[in-house]
Amino acid sequence: MTTEDLGDGTRCVRGGHPEPVGGTPLLPGPVFAAPYHLGDGEGGDFYGRAGNPTWRALESAIGELDGGRCVLLPSGMAAISTVLRAVLGVGDALVLPSDGYYATRQFVRDELTALDLDVREIPTPGPWDDEVFRGVRLVLLETPSNPGLDVCDIAELAERAHRAGALLAVDNTTATPLGQRPLELGADIVIASDTKALAGHSDLLLGHVSVRDEELAERLVRARTLSGAIPGPFETWLAHRSMGTLDLRLARQAENAAALVAALRGHPAVSGLRWPGSPDDPSHDLARRQMRRWNGVFRFELADAAAVAEFVRRSRLVVAATSFGGLHSTVDRRAQWGDPVPPGFVRFSAGCEDPDDLVADVLQALG
Repeated sequence: MTTEDLGDGTRCVRGGHPEPVGGTPLLPGPVFAAPYHLGDGEGGDFYGRAGNPTWRALESAIGELDGGRCVLLPSGMAAISTVLRAVLGVGDALVLPSDGYYATRQFVRDELTALDLDVREIPTPGPWDDEVFRGVRLVLLETPSNPGLDVCDIAELAERAHRAGALLAVDNTTATPLGQRPLELGADIVIASDTKALAGHSDLLLGHVSVRDEELAERLVRARTLSGAIPGPFETWLAHRSMGTLDLRLARQAENAAALVAALRGHPAVSGLRWPGSPDDPSHDLARRQMRRWNGVFRFELADAAAVAEFVRRSRLVVAATSFGGLHSTVDRRAQWGDPVPPGFVRFSAGCEDPDDLVADVLQALG
């Protein structure tokens, strides 16, 4: 049986683990090292900024899920910024999602001004007319988008980007490596914040980039080494340990999201309810074609910021936090961070609580 034949749960549990040897742990502990002993020959680790076996173990596991070579970074933004700096040159054209993660746009505006980029901001659903791709160097998608949860056709846009001579990258944080495999759909680069679902316990920061082109992978590794944007070995080991339950956590989170969306549909206090996993969502048909499974992130709107605050106050199980994909159910009122959304817009991350408890709590909190 090859790795490709294994199911999600098996690959999450066993990915990146060494072959069994008597008397050794199933998952070796983190390697803490700055310098390493230098051998007589070439090869091997020599300095902690350039390599660490703990990184390589998790990179192997994530790379198997993504279908490419994985390069770990210390956060999702480190992953995004490393890709942008490694790919873009002076005067290049860059396509960004106007409705995606706000910090990506902010980074380009504030930190890449010296490149004098031609930045084209396009909503995830489009319109994707031909002028968008003219002379472009890199197209960055985020699908499902954060926080709006709109979806775009990765395969189609990858083909159009390649015809224009561009690379196509996908921020896959919301979907997770189990929910979507952009490299198999034609993307050149997949980016994710592993702070979210992959690590899943709200206790560390981590990110990664996966690619199939070896030259690009080496460029990313070199950029990581020279910039010093390296992940800590303990955080890496924690994420690898946590990844073993990703399949289980994602299944429960999707179950909870489906139950909550069904309970909230038609609720008088709720509007703008969106979840790509729902058959009546406008993005569902496209999402179903390119996503392998659903996750626990959905969105809705309450009347205003005060209504969101009251909802959180009344809830016993849901807390306010600005992340998603963790064990705990959380709400994030996205307008407070500068997203162009109404004041009562909520991104809800369904956690791993009991579905009946969670639905009952959310309904009573809404009043």
